[in-house]
Amino acid sequence: MIRRFLLITISITAFIITGCAPQFKLFSDETAPLREFTLEGGKPGKILVLPVRGFISDQPRKEFIRVKPSMVQEIVSQLRRAEKDRDIKAVVLKVDSPGGATTASDILYHEILTYKNRTNVKVIVSMMNVATSGAYYISLPADHIIAHPTTITGSIGVIFLYPRIHGLMEKIGLEVEVSKSGENKDMASPFREPTVKERGMMQNITQTLGNRFVNLVAQNRKLSGTPMQTVSTARIFLPEEALKLGLIDEIGYLDDALSRAKSMAGLSDDARVVVYRRTEYPDDNVYNTGVSAHGIQKKPLIDLGIAGGLAHLKTGFYYLWLPDSGL
Repeated sequence: MIRRFLLITISITAFIITGCAPQFKLFSDETAPLREFTLEGGKPGKILVLPVRGFISDQPRKEFIRVKPSMVQEIVSQLRRAEKDRDIKAVVLKVDSPGGATTASDILYHEILTYKNRTNVKVIVSMMNVATSGAYYISLPADHIIAHPTTITGSIGVIFLYPRIHGLMEKIGLEVEVSKSGENKDMASPFREPTVKERGMMQNITQTLGNRFVNLVAQNRKLSGTPMQTVSTARIFLPEEALKLGLIDEIGYLDDALSRAKSMAGLSDDARVVVYRRTEYPDDNVYNTGVSAHGIQKKPLIDLGIAGGLAHLKTGFYYLWLPDSGL
């Protein structure tokens, strides 16, 4: 009897791992459809809370036995669903991110702006722990930006990252032979030192992408002169200075952001506050960042800090505040 039970258990486990039995699920996952859940309120009209948490990327996130949707895919899916619901009168983006890839950040900026223009729905950003670089970039379409009293924001700029391992290769006697069709084909290769000319070209690209970011800030936040010069240094700010510079509109808590959203949308104080999730949570509230049971971020057994965060970064350009890249 025990042997038979073990055989059945092993078979079921194998089916789950290999995906041969998609109709059998112990838990909801990222393949389940989004469902709407009301967190509070009951009067007509809805405020959608949309969490933006972690590294901004359009790359799927790989886990042990599954692949999760990218942040871009997840947020766009929620915006698409919200666009079909005319009862949604405002969206509160709950942002907690150091930024991320340049293209992924620009896609979300475009998608949020497009959603707002198509629907005339008010967009309010509520900044939490960190809302720097790419996270600030995607906040620019907002009608109102509120930062938590302890938020770190700013870092308006771009950074180019690439590994350099040629020194290590020399120590261990390893070489890579390259045949190329043009002199710059292997530019930014980790296997050799860049030339002075190549450094100049990469800096020019970095500056161009940085200027795009700075110009969008000037355009969306109506900044110029000394405030814009300060912002252009790409430094970070606490809320008091960000407010003086014009990067944010208000300092407050998530409750204040919800109240502001209801007021701007012309809704009752008891209007419904909703979220889209794939899993129902007991005692749910606006501080829950999960979309599905497997969407809750787990800490590794050994936290390597910044070094661990850098491990997933590929060579490329980032709207990213680097010290918090392991968020």
